[in-house]
Amino acid sequence: MTAAPVEVVLHHLSDDAGQVVTAYHEASRRMAGTPGLLGNRLLHAVGDPRALVVVSRWADWDAFEAWERGAAHKDQTAPLRPFRDLERDRPFEIYRELARYEGEQPVPAVEGA
Repeated sequence: MTAAPVEVVLHHLSDDAGQVVTAYHEASRRMAGTPGLLGNRLLHAVGDPRALVVVSRWADWDAFEAWERGAAHKDQTAPLRPFRDLERDRPFEIYRELARYEGEQPVPAVEGA
């Protein structure tokens, strides 16, 4: 069994999605090579043109926590900070993977599931 991957969902709002896309690419460039970061993606809400989310996938909780506590964290995410959705109680959520499928096949259970 391996450690459970973690996904961080950060909510953003903007009347200009293009600005968020530009900020996303800059933040992603700054985070390139971060230990434990498996990737990220920017999603645009179908039902609300102002709503976007960045979903980052981490190898495990320890990798995410080490990055979040590190000195580079604030600078790496600075380009996106002005767009955080502060209308929400919390502009982010952190999820630990419990189960998943790749195609029709379940992936073996992860630690803690």
